[in-house]
Amino acid sequence: MRFNFQIEREVDGRWIAEIPEVRGAMAYGATVEEAKAKAYAIALHAVAEDVEASREIPTSISVLEQSA
Repeated sequence: MRFNFQIEREVDGRWIAEIPEVRGAMAYGATVEEAKAKAYAIALHAVAEDVEASREIPTSISVLEQSA
């Protein structure tokens, strides 16, 4: 699974990072890295909620099964 960030600097100096593919995955930070990390966490949480609700793993996520 890959996320594409859109990053901009606000007039007040804060950075905003958005992942357009995931609704609501937008966050501010004092640095680019902070904004990206926050947006990434929001996106992962949103994907986890979608998987839990649908009980299906998206084909874009690789899951390996190992036998005991």
